Amino acid sequence: MAHLRHDPTTTQKGKITYNSSIVSGIVALAIGEVEGAHLINTKNKGIKLTFDKQGIVADINVKVDITANVSSLAFKIQQSIKHNVESMTNYKVEKVNVHVTDVNFLENPV
Repeated sequence: MAHLRHDPTTTQKGKITYNSSIVSGIVALAIGEVEGAHLINTKNKGIKLTFDKQGIVADINVKVDITANVSSLAFKIQQSIKHNVESMTNYKVEKVNVHVTDVNFLENPV
């Protein structure tokens, strides 16, 4: 395994860009970290990202467990997405809109 070190005396110039599918993958992982929330993943309707000058606006469609406190869960989803995207990329998250589109009524959640 290669070990890379940052040398502050070098001045490399360049630009790092991320494909929107990379950011969508990070968002999906962030939702997966929140217990009781499940991404609605039907033909890319679960995650919609808009990139603008202020940052990323994310519209997320989720299914929640029947036992979940919806407002608390939505807040945890927003925080998880913001933290993961901003720590893994150079992008700022401007807004995360959480849309609860379904409820999981099963006793043993999916």
